[in-house]
Formats: sequence, structure tokens, C-alpha cells
Amino acid sequence: MDTVLTIAIPTYNRGHLLDKQLAWLAKAINGFESECEIIVSDNCSTDNTQEIIQKWLPSFKNTKFHANRNSENLGVMRNIAYCIETATSRYIWTIGDDDPIQERTLGYVVKNIKEYPELSLLILNFSCRHEPTGNLIYERCYQVENEQICSDGKSVFERCIQENHSGVGFMTAQVYRTDLVQHAVKKWSTGVKNMEAQVFWTAYCAAHGSVKITKETYVESAFGSSYWMREPKTLLKMQYIDLPLLYVKLMEAGYSNLFCRKLVLKHFIKNNWRVFFGALRRWPVLAMTTILPYLSLVSISAWEIVIPAREIEMAVINSNDHKS
Repeated sequence: MDTVLTIAIPTYNRGHLLDKQLAWLAKAINGFESECEIIVSDNCSTDNTQEIIQKWLPSFKNTKFHANRNSENLGVMRNIAYCIETATSRYIWTIGDDDPIQERTLGYVVKNIKEYPELSLLILNFSCRHEPTGNLIYERCYQVENEQICSDGKSVFERCIQENHSGVGFMTAQVYRTDLVQHAVKKWSTGVKNMEAQVFWTAYCAAHGSVKITKETYVESAFGSSYWMREPKTLLKMQYIDLPLLYVKLMEAGYSNLFCRKLVLKHFIKNNWRVFFGALRRWPVLAMTTILPYLSLVSISAWEIVIPAREIEMAVINSNDHKS
């Protein structure tokens, strides 16, 4: 029997967290063993990750299980891309090793992708918790009242990214149709160097089919636990290189020039400039070489939005003059 869902876990040096995630999976997969495929991709960990994988292998004897260990640390995005490219099921769900997932979630996912084969993307609603304090930031990312399938996936993505950018970039909340997300990875091959590539993959799948967002929450996002939030140079790159490039790439995924240019300007207005000024004090050359292309993109975006608006305004004025 062909599997319908690949559950992939990219991991690095978090054996204790992987242990908990595989414990969840061993319980949640009961009844769905033959319908699922499992991939665990170890990004060349130096802790006990390999021991944890071997510990849990007997629990998945009735499920296709692929344990990979990279010969070197490929970086987080390349490791995720490996999981996507290796998947053989119709859908792939790539989950974080540290994200709490309800036991019922796996059954819900399998039921939906079997019942609605037209889905190109299933988005699991999620809560968000501040990891350092344990406080809940919000209970639901998306305020969905009527759970339904939308054939215009592009409009769903546009609404989601404007309401909560982190939502479309939260890996564990996205269940992709495998052929589409594999094509997205190939289409932007250098995206594995971009920390925002996950958003592009989500956008691409949404633009090529139907999307469903769950009303209830099924997973939890831990805010403040990612390593990059403690790395100033990584934050600088994400804010002024990765995100702006993502907005440009969205046009290649089928989104309008105007929509993407507005995202650039919204990013400029709401941007946390402390990241840049902090980098400017530490690494002035790096900060300036990073910010100049970004400001150029912002200027071009502003120009392309303002000029069409003026043209429309002048057309209306000319039309009214003609009528007079």
C-alpha cells in the first residue's frame, strides 16, 4: 500500500527533544502505521541523537522509517529541504523536534488529506507560547470560524501573510502536497540559503490548489527558543536580505507585483531598526553593504506603487474633465 503522509523531523543536537517527539509519534501513529512514512534527518549532531533514533526504531517496525545522518551540518534549511526531496508520500508534514503536537493531530491530518485529495496545502491552526517565560502569547494564529476548503489558495495565503507572517513560516503548521513543495524547492534552488524559504514553499503550494485552515488548534509554536534569535548577524541577514528577497520571489510564485511591493513597504515601516543600528555599531561595513540593496528595493517598490496610483488619479481627473 502506498503511503499517504510523510512525517519528517529535521533535527540537530536536541536528542532530548527528539526523544519526546518520537514518543508522541509512536503513540499518535497507532492505526495509521501503514499509511505513513517517517523520515528523521540528523544534521550531524554531536549529542546522543543517534542513540535516541535507535531507541525508538522498534516502535515503528510497521512503518516505513528512513533515518538519515548528514556527514556534516548542512544548515537548517538544507536539512529541511532534504526531508522534502526525500519524501515519497502524496503529502509531507515536516515537524520541528521541539513543537508540542496534540495526539489527535496525526489522525486529523490523515483523514483530511484522504478525504480531500484536491488539497495542495493544509494549514494547522496553532497557539504560540513565549518559551523563556512560559506565557501564552496567543491562543489561535488564525481566527477561523467556518472551517472550509478554499479553491483560491492564493487569496488565503495573501490574507494569512498580512495577518501573521510567522504563521505561514511556522514549519510544523504546514502540510504540503509533496509534488508541489518539491517543485517549489527546485524552483528557488538557492532558497536553502534563505531562512524565509519556508514561506515561499507555503506560498507556492497555496498558489497551485486548494487550501484549508483548521478552526481548532492542533500544535504549539515556541517563540524565543530559536538559535537565530540570539545571533545578531543571522537576524541582520534575515531582516534585510532574506525577507526582502522572499517578497521578490513571491512574484515568481504567481503573486502580483503590487501585492509583493506592498509587503516590502510594510516591512520597511514596521521593521525593527534596532537590529540594523546594533549591527552598525559592531560591524559597520557589513551593516552598510547589507542595508544599501534593501533601501534600493524599498525605493523601487515605493516608486512602482506611487506611479500607478498617480496614473489612476490622472485618468479619473481627465475622465471627469471630458464629461464636463
